[in-house]
Amino acid sequence: MNALNRWEDAVERWQDALLDRIRHREPVELVEALQRECDERAVVCSRCRVVAPNAYEIDLPPDVYRKIARHARKIGLQLTDALVRHGENRRYEWAGPLAVRLRPADLEPGSRYRISSAPMAHIRANAFPD
Repeated sequence: MNALNRWEDAVERWQDALLDRIRHREPVELVEALQRECDERAVVCSRCRVVAPNAYEIDLPPDVYRKIARHARKIGLQLTDALVRHGENRRYEWAGPLAVRLRPADLEPGSRYRISSAPMAHIRANAFPD
């Protein structure tokens, strides 16, 4: 039983280290990529109104997603918060409630992630299909 506890502790430390790496390094890159996606897809409706997509999906390689799956929702919420601040600074209006979701996907070789967005009315953070 003692060996099992040590093994469990080692796995938890590994997961925490991986999550810290993703939170402190990758999110900066992901946040910047989300901001670019937002800026590129924003639509100028009038001089005073710019509408940005509100549903964002970040596709990750399946092995990377499996490593963070337990925390994917929390990371998605943190990325959503960062995107909200970006939109406030740019005075964007969202097409509906804002949500960012991470999901596993087959990507081109060498790709670390892919971001897509769409304006979707009445989207909820938990409304993405699995």
